[in-house]
This record gives sequence, structure tokens and C-alpha cells, in this order.
Amino acid sequence: MTCSGFQSDGNNTLNLDECLECLYKGQLLSEPVIEQLCFKLKELLIKDSNIVHIQSPITLVGDIHGQFFDLLEIFKIGGYPPDTNYLFLGDYVDRGYHSVETISLLIVLKLKYPSRVTLIRGNHESRQITTNYGFYTECATKYGAESKVWKLFTDLFDFLVLSAIVDNTLFCVHGGLSPNVQTIDSILVIDRFKEIPHDGPMADLVWSDPDIELLNFRISSRGAGYQFGVNVVNRFLQLNGFERIYRAHQLCNEGYQIFWKGKVNTVWSAPNYCYRCGNKASILEIFDKLSSDPKGYRFNVFDASPDSEKEFLQIENVDNDFDYDDERDGLNTDGINNGGGWQNIATGAPENRMIKKAPYVEYFM
Repeated sequence: MTCSGFQSDGNNTLNLDECLECLYKGQLLSEPVIEQLCFKLKELLIKDSNIVHIQSPITLVGDIHGQFFDLLEIFKIGGYPPDTNYLFLGDYVDRGYHSVETISLLIVLKLKYPSRVTLIRGNHESRQITTNYGFYTECATKYGAESKVWKLFTDLFDFLVLSAIVDNTLFCVHGGLSPNVQTIDSILVIDRFKEIPHDGPMADLVWSDPDIELLNFRISSRGAGYQFGVNVVNRFLQLNGFERIYRAHQLCNEGYQIFWKGKVNTVWSAPNYCYRCGNKASILEIFDKLSSDPKGYRFNVFDASPDSEKEFLQIENVDNDFDYDDERDGLNTDGINNGGGWQNIATGAPENRMIKKAPYVEYFM
């Protein structure tokens, strides 16, 4: 069932309230509505710099990956927009069964509450990645093979900003740092209105990961981006006058991960990832400067929503031979079995090498 999403006067004017009502019920929007929504949001996003500046209080949300019911759970826990300000750190699509509903809801919320909702681009907001990891197939399944819904969404992804700065002191990005980005001025000059390239600063911002055993940079085992160490972090924070870095991009068993006494923090917001990993999730609530909380922030940890649990049980009935330990051997960095090898994400070529994991963190695409 699809929702019209237009005003009742017949002039094809968007009705954002009706769109929200339908989406909160899990209903699909019609293709003409999605086309107009994407056009309107591109008009809004094109005015933004590659870095947006926002103020606390703000709630940070990590990877969602099409787990629509868990997104609704986030709003139940953290508050619905516009009562709560949200900064979403990317990876809205792929993997879960409801990427279309997830990205549609976030688009409508951004249009209705532009100053309350901020959307950053993740590595999955990409034509190449969504072709291979679920979103393309979901669009074709729900709208038909001849529809242009996938193209509408992926064209929109080119307009998403690359990072955000909270209270002038907190740097927020999907992945991490780059040897090509010493200061934020290097981010401001990136041409972001395109597909994510295989390498370079734009790719690094959405692909890179911290590694507690490193001091500097090392080519990432993911096949794109870098792993970076404490020297890199200290230099970046000092040069730019930042206190901490917040990012997503890595599955954390406990829902979040703190590196180097809080200088780098990972927020992961997809509980029971892929409906089978059994992990917790979190959102990060950053309070305003008048808050009495001594730390000024809180990781709010939660489990999968009951509706997501139902989907998990349905999957278990179909496929009950998954062994979580298999994630550590014979799978590529996106958790897909490819015959015992690894796949280079940038080139698609198989690689026979193991990935080095930080404690309690699993690397997924």
C-alpha cells in the first residue's frame, strides 16, 4: 500500500504531515511523492557547506541500515522531532529490510524540521555500495524494476553534507580521518556533489576507522579509507581546536566504543544488526552547557524493538544455521561469505587477508 502524500486540492503540492503519518505507520510513499521530496531536499541541501555547525542539545544517531522499526524505537527513547534535535551520522540504507521507509522518513523529517534534523553522508549512501548490499534490490522489489526510485534516492545522496561540528568543539563524521585532511579547511574545498570516489579525502571521511594499536595511518583492511592512531587524532584535535571526535561506521557489541579516553567515540544505532548479530545499540545525547550533568553527554543504550525481533524470528525460521563466530573468518568486511577470502571494497577484487579488529568491535561495511 502506498500513500499519496499530496494535498487534497489536486495540484500535486506535497503534504508533509500526511507523508509523516503514513511513514510512521510503515506505509510506502508513491514514486511521484518521492521524486518531489528528493527535489525539495536537494534545493535545501545545496545551500549547505560540506560542514554544518550546530548547537547542543543534540542527539547523535549512528548506522541504521534500513532497520526501520529500530529507528522508531530511537524516537520513542530519545524523543520525536522536533522535540529533540537529531544529528544522523550516515548509513541509512542497505542490510535491513526497510531502507526505503527509513530514508523516506528521514527526508520528510529533514524537510519539515530543517533546523532540528541533520543528515551526514555515510559510505552506504553510494550507488556502488547500494547496488551490491540490498537497497537497489529493495527499491526494485517495492516499486518495480522500471521505477526510478533508487536513482532518485542515490542522486539525492550526492547532496548530503560530509561532517558536522557541535558547539565548535565536537567534530562529527561517519567514518574518520584522512591523511589528506589536516584541518577542516581541507573538507570545505571538497566537491561533494558526486558519487563517493574510491580514494581521496571524501572517501576517507566515510570509510576510515580508529585503531588503538596504531600511532599514525595505515591502509584500511576494508579496502577503502585508512585506519588511524592516536598521533593522528591528537594532531587533528589540536590543529582545529576540537575536544572530541564522534563517528559511526563500526558495529560495537555494547552499542558504543570509546577510544583514547574519549578523544574518539563510536556510536552504533542498529541493534541486533542484520537481525542476527545480537549486539546492543546506542544514541548519544549531548546536553547543552546549562546541563547539570558533569560529563555533558550520555550514551543511551537500547536493544532491538519488538517489531525487529519479530523479523529476526522470521529469519531464524528460514535460516537457522548462522554462526556468529563465522564473522571472524571467511567473511569479507561486510559480513558476506565469499568462499573464505576478503573483498577489496574499492576494486571488488578478492583478497586473502585477515582483518585486524579493535577490542569488542567488529568491522562491517
